[in-house]
Amino acid sequence: MRLGVLDVGSNTVHLLVVDAHHGAHPWPAHSEKVVLRLAEQIGPDGALTAFGADELVKAVEGARAAAVGMGADDLIAFATSAVRDATNAAEVLARVRDTTGVRLEVLSGADEARMTFLAVRRWFGWSAGRLLVLDIGGGSLEIAAGIDEDPDVAQSLPLGAGRLTRERLGSAPGDPVAPSAEAVEELREYVDGLLDPVVARLAEVRWDRPVATSKTFRTLARLAGAAPSGAGLWARRRLTRTGLRQVMGFVRHIPPTTLPELEGVSVARAHQLLAGAVVAEAVMRRLGVDAVDICPWALREGVILRRLDHLAPM
Repeated sequence: MRLGVLDVGSNTVHLLVVDAHHGAHPWPAHSEKVVLRLAEQIGPDGALTAFGADELVKAVEGARAAAVGMGADDLIAFATSAVRDATNAAEVLARVRDTTGVRLEVLSGADEARMTFLAVRRWFGWSAGRLLVLDIGGGSLEIAAGIDEDPDVAQSLPLGAGRLTRERLGSAPGDPVAPSAEAVEELREYVDGLLDPVVARLAEVRWDRPVATSKTFRTLARLAGAAPSGAGLWARRRLTRTGLRQVMGFVRHIPPTTLPELEGVSVARAHQLLAGAVVAEAVMRRLGVDAVDICPWALREGVILRRLDHLAPM
């Protein structure tokens, strides 16, 4: 069957259309995204602005039309932290439903962690043993660990690269100056503080293979020398803590306007890269992880796999 998956995230609205059936590898047939940066459209009152809601409706409407045009049998639509955290989420979701006919399911942070963990487990298989999975999004950091397809621990923290860039570094796209050393150090201390309870909870949990997903980790790995996207889906990619520190050493001195000149850094996310690197370094350091394998599957693939499991014949 042909499935459409619509992911309304903090940075982008991403439509992925795949051909898949239970027990088979989901093969991408179409992918398109619109950069909305919804997290930056949250006003002082905590509500998504009228402009942000308007743009979201247009993006969902366009994605639905594209999915229909591609012959999708079903469209699975979900939203993560930007919509989840908005004080007017119910109103926005109702407007999206009434205008476009698309029902957006708002995932909790723990559900994000579980779905991503499922995708990583299916990608690496049972031979990977106990997994630790790290995922840095625009609005949140997800951490999951366990031996089965459903993790023993699934945690979400408000440590997304976009959120921290906006709230802690005060950076925005087009900024001509890199954040100060003081701002970066304050961010590091803030991240460490929020990680404390999760580190304590994971103290008794062991893992055999640490894995990272997300655009942030993929970009950091590329800057540290991992294979480019052109090397294909199956190329093994890793990020070591040593390599990450080296990347941080030069990224923190480069203005956001210049970062896209580096190979693998997108214009849309360049200003968030430093905050993402701070979170990646902190979580790897606090959990004693020397290196992570980069998994090309993440939340969207986890949602697809869960839907296929539910459709499987009994």
